[in-house]
Amino acid sequence: MTFFKTMTSAAVLATLLVHASELSAKDPIAVGDKAPDFELPVQGKDEYVTLSELVEDGPVVVVVLRGYPGYQCPICSRQVSGLFNRTKALTAAAGDQPRRVVLVYPGPENQLDRRADEFMGAKRMPETFVFVRDPDMKMVTEWGLRWDAPRETAYPSTYVIGPGRRVKWSKISHSHGDRATVEDILKGLRQ
Repeated sequence: MTFFKTMTSAAVLATLLVHASELSAKDPIAVGDKAPDFELPVQGKDEYVTLSELVEDGPVVVVVLRGYPGYQCPICSRQVSGLFNRTKALTAAAGDQPRRVVLVYPGPENQLDRRADEFMGAKRMPETFVFVRDPDMKMVTEWGLRWDAPRETAYPSTYVIGPGRRVKWSKISHSHGDRATVEDILKGLRQ
């Protein structure tokens, strides 16, 4: 208490706010954790997917992209193209079921649908992939992946989620690069 007596009320308030923001930030979910469920809209369709339903058919790979931080991320585009190029290997490792790879595109609700369409462009979605939006970044916030900095949305991350929504494997990038490779994901699916 003596520490606060020597500070002005504005300084006390500022100190408390800084510490409150540190306490409210969630740590990213980690291997062994139960992933929070989500219900996210499928881009270009009038339907939603939930993680709890997807994992009923086997492991699911969840790839969190940067969304639209003011531009379409070229590294995200490269990452998605690399995943599409290895669809057969990913599908076989995940159990030959539809919707084994979930691409999450986070961002503000007001432009998200249009920006997600721009991101996909003419890319053809493999049957084993599903492209979803995370309006207002609710899912990435709940999973502890919100990159709360100017012109940022979410930390690029990849998870392998198994039965009971347990995280079997993960890789979180705290920069634009250093993303999970297809080989990394395949190793995570084999665990």
